Amino acid sequence: MEGQTVARLSTPPIYEILHIQPIFSRTGTLARCVWNCCCNLAGIICRALRRPNTKLHRSYQKLFLPFTFLSSIANSALHKGAPAQAQLRIADSLATSNSTFELPDSSKDFASIKYASMGSIEQSSHFKEIQKFEADYADAKFTQYESQRTGLRVTVVDRKGPKVYGYFAVATEIHDDSGSPHTLEHLIFMGGRKYPYKGLLDKLSTRSYSDTNAWTDVSETVYTLSSAGWESFAQILPVYLDHLILPANTDAACYTEVHHVDGKGEDAGVVYAEMQARQNLQGDMMDLRMRRLLYPEDDGFRSETGGLMENLRVLTAERIREFHREMYQPKNMRLILIGEVDHANLLEVLDKFEDDIVDSVPSYDAPFKRPWVESKRTPPLSRTIVDTLEFPEEDESTGEVQIAFLGPQSTDDLAETAINTLLTYLAGSSVSVLVNTLVEKEHLASEVYYFMKDHYDSIIWFTLSAVDTEKLETAEKRFFEVLREHVDGPLDMSYLRDCLHRFKRQAKFTSEVSNEDWNTPIVKDHIFGKRDGSDLKAGMADFKDFDELDGWSEDQWRTFTKKWISDAHHVTLFGKPSAALNEKMKAEEVARVKAQQEKLGDEGLKKLAEKLQAAQDQNNRPIPEELIASFKIPSTDSIHFFETTPARSGLAKKLGTSDTRIQQIIDKDENGLPLFIHYEHIPTSFVHFGLALGTSKLPTELKPLLGIYLTNFFATPVVRDGKRIEFEEVITKLEQDTIEYTLGRATDIGNSEMLHIHFVAESDKFETVVQWLKTLLVDSVFDVERIKATVIRLLATVPEEKRDGNGMALAIDKMIHYDTTSSVRATTTLVKALYLKRTLKLLESDPQQVIDQLEALRKHLLTFSNMRLLVTANLETLRKPVTTFKHLTDAIKPEANPTVNPIDDRNLLLSEIGRNPGGAHYIVTMPIDTSYGIFTSAGPKGYTAPELPPLLVTLSILEAVEGPMWVAIRGTGLAYGSSFYRDVETGKLKYVIYNSPNVFKAFDAAKKLTQELADGTQSFDKMALEGAISTIVRSFVDERDTMVDAAKSSFIDLVVRGVDKDWQEWVLREVRKITEDDVKRTLKEIVSAIFEPEKVDVVVTCGDILKESLQKDFEGAGFQPQSKVLADFYESYGLEGDENDDGDDDDDDDEGDSEEGSEGDESGDEMEE
Repeated sequence: MEGQTVARLSTPPIYEILHIQPIFSRTGTLARCVWNCCCNLAGIICRALRRPNTKLHRSYQKLFLPFTFLSSIANSALHKGAPAQAQLRIADSLATSNSTFELPDSSKDFASIKYASMGSIEQSSHFKEIQKFEADYADAKFTQYESQRTGLRVTVVDRKGPKVYGYFAVATEIHDDSGSPHTLEHLIFMGGRKYPYKGLLDKLSTRSYSDTNAWTDVSETVYTLSSAGWESFAQILPVYLDHLILPANTDAACYTEVHHVDGKGEDAGVVYAEMQARQNLQGDMMDLRMRRLLYPEDDGFRSETGGLMENLRVLTAERIREFHREMYQPKNMRLILIGEVDHANLLEVLDKFEDDIVDSVPSYDAPFKRPWVESKRTPPLSRTIVDTLEFPEEDESTGEVQIAFLGPQSTDDLAETAINTLLTYLAGSSVSVLVNTLVEKEHLASEVYYFMKDHYDSIIWFTLSAVDTEKLETAEKRFFEVLREHVDGPLDMSYLRDCLHRFKRQAKFTSEVSNEDWNTPIVKDHIFGKRDGSDLKAGMADFKDFDELDGWSEDQWRTFTKKWISDAHHVTLFGKPSAALNEKMKAEEVARVKAQQEKLGDEGLKKLAEKLQAAQDQNNRPIPEELIASFKIPSTDSIHFFETTPARSGLAKKLGTSDTRIQQIIDKDENGLPLFIHYEHIPTSFVHFGLALGTSKLPTELKPLLGIYLTNFFATPVVRDGKRIEFEEVITKLEQDTIEYTLGRATDIGNSEMLHIHFVAESDKFETVVQWLKTLLVDSVFDVERIKATVIRLLATVPEEKRDGNGMALAIDKMIHYDTTSSVRATTTLVKALYLKRTLKLLESDPQQVIDQLEALRKHLLTFSNMRLLVTANLETLRKPVTTFKHLTDAIKPEANPTVNPIDDRNLLLSEIGRNPGGAHYIVTMPIDTSYGIFTSAGPKGYTAPELPPLLVTLSILEAVEGPMWVAIRGTGLAYGSSFYRDVETGKLKYVIYNSPNVFKAFDAAKKLTQELADGTQSFDKMALEGAISTIVRSFVDERDTMVDAAKSSFIDLVVRGVDKDWQEWVLREVRKITEDDVKRTLKEIVSAIFEPEKVDVVVTCGDILKESLQKDFEGAGFQPQSKVLADFYESYGLEGDENDDGDDDDDDDEGDSEEGSEGDESGDEMEE
């Protein structure tokens, strides 16, 4: 309440207060005496106050006023000398009362105090509580505060879990392409007024089990802080806010972080490298052009907030500082906190922070124009616009169609829910009308996908991807013909309501299993919603919008669809690839850089090198060790992990069981099924279950067909009760019965060679979904036309995938390190393109051969010995948790004495190079503007290898944000970033450099750093070891962030990795023993191999413009790089074809995605760890 201080106290037994008194530091005797008296009096008073209706209660209320006065004096004197831990113990001790009382008004000079069962303490605060409410569909409590001094707003979502998430949102509006919003985002991390040190924020975060990040979008910039436990979060928060509100923003930081010309006359800088890698990509070019067409000249939504390269080259630090003054006022910021938050401590931290900055920021009532909300409103489209954009690409075979409409106001939650339901109805799966017609039947596109973009007025955006270039106009024409014919005719109201109901189920499910996702609607509310919080409450308190929409008639849906989509003006943008433009842009860039170098001359280049060095020296001045040390590593007591209870059935019992109530429930339903079933009990209203299938027993010649099998799995006809059901009905029924269904590579459960089928449903649908699993595995029909559609769809994505430099580097890395027997290798891009092209021809000439191969593949997969099931549910309420799977076992041929195959061993699938890395060096050219590198050497093998703990610590030190590698690579603008990956299953260590203007320069800098740290030439940060251990602790917390994550983590450890349940404890115990000498030894014996030509394999992808210089540089360092193109790595796996098949192919990262765009990755083109 405004003007009233509310404090929550709980009354401890008096001996507890007296017990903690001796730990105080030396303070005045009088203060201690007063404190002891007050403590004794407090015990008497508070016991009385637990009986609020007694006369004694009323009498002691009068006594409390002088008590408050005396205790405040004592408290002040004592706390000046009391250590922080003592103060925490005082607060912790106040935690036993369930009573509630309020003091009379006469006490307000000191405090108006409420006792409550929460046990938290709210001191007098300048932050007013605006509103508080609970969601009626999830365990989430919302509290909104606003500072009466600065206007800073805070929204807290109380949720259970080990991590606290922070999102610090700033509404940002700009009307140019300078990149000021994006560059400021980077500069924020370079220091603040109180803490003017580059890297301090991230070093402290690392020590405090925390992680920071940020993103810039057109309408907002959001900074993130995720911490293991509240204590960690609270310690970092004021440092972060210092950087945000009063940043250093120095010229030197702008020079290195944003843009500079180095001593060789080449453009560099962290932001510049990022935008160089993005600006001329198809997606970025089309996004910017589309917004230019949707919005008029004076509209901020048309700006490139990331910054165009030509603008970044002339952007000044002062322009960025000006933008900060305009936008980063506290009243334009909102702190969003999600997790187990101590509200009283939060307000205390914020008040103390504001005490320091209140005189340096605009006052609460100072004039301020709110971005977007008080800007000129975007006018509706007055006409339909059609335009064409060429983008640079050597392969001109396929392009893209984008279609955008201006939608309803983004704060209209009912309309937004209706739009999202309609988009699912129209294009959400293979059964929806647009996908079914344009993709499945007419093969005009490989995908029709959509999204809503929350601007002030939302954008409704459709994309038709991988369209034959000569058919771009045809595809767009058919899109509108199909759309309008459908809307003008009778709507499928049954399916439309199915989409609505499933959307509601998914929203409820997400609200249970994720803490992170709560931030999105709150950020939107901050940017566009009413400041009084009414829009937030209307959108988050309940699901009434779903209920209202469930009552809409067909005419209402039709009218709504016509208004916003089918009859609305729109913008169509055709994206056409152009080899000529690709060559032109490369030539222009070469000429520009050459002219720049000539203009500067040797003397100018020398001065630039000196200027860069001076800026780096200023940025990298050492942080006082005592400053870092003053921030103590928090206790792990505030990290509250989710606990799960495992149980086992069938073949899984051979791994052992425990005597728990949950195991007893499973045993009671046990009936001898020959299945390996691992259970994890959690409190949930949903059931998650997945089936892991090994691929090691598959014949090699069948493994390239896995991509087809995975992609076709849910979108295929089935036979039920002797009757064929077409794939459209299959998908419709699946969507009615499930919340999620996916099939992909089992990377998410720890083994990329296996497959993973995963379902999520409401618990009462458990048996129904098990029946679906049986039907899809056993009773699906390999239909020739469906197989053709799948192959055409996969092939259509090939040209687009060739434009991904990082993806191609990963694909090549798999091709050289795995044998043909690996399913990871067999489903990469570089196999898919050639193999599937020939498969498509075979489907025309001899389709039965393909069908027979798929049947053989299924037969090899479906054996009891090849199956492992994970069921995560509330096992106290789940009906028939074991016998339900009889639907599956009855349909599979029984085996005599079934046993479980070993988990697929990736070591057995390595190539000769993979077993003995070193000496394979490739530079592969592609139509990109930047370069990527993957470097592979030998590393520790096995999860209990003695070399693993020191390697974990060493890599944590190297990779820490603002740590050695960050400073040497990203901090100097040599690359946007670099990372180490350890693969302990196969004993490999990988170092990856991405988005680099010149990957060799970044590699060489990393080599120099590693050598200097190993031999002691460069010393370690004395706090680095502590920070590394904190990072490892946080990584384990990340693995158990939600109840479902905790259950999956248990399964991975116990079943997939085969480690003891105390493996994480062993790791933490061992890493705490690591010394600086251990780190140096690890650098010399393991990490240094990454930089030795005879011990490392190298895959570099780059544009033609970089090939010659990279070849020369690597040769000069002792490497023997072979110059290659992507086609040199193609493989057909023995499927014969003709020379024309070797044309323009590449990889797919989404082979096998389910009909709902699953998160599974089937291509194998990802980093394994």
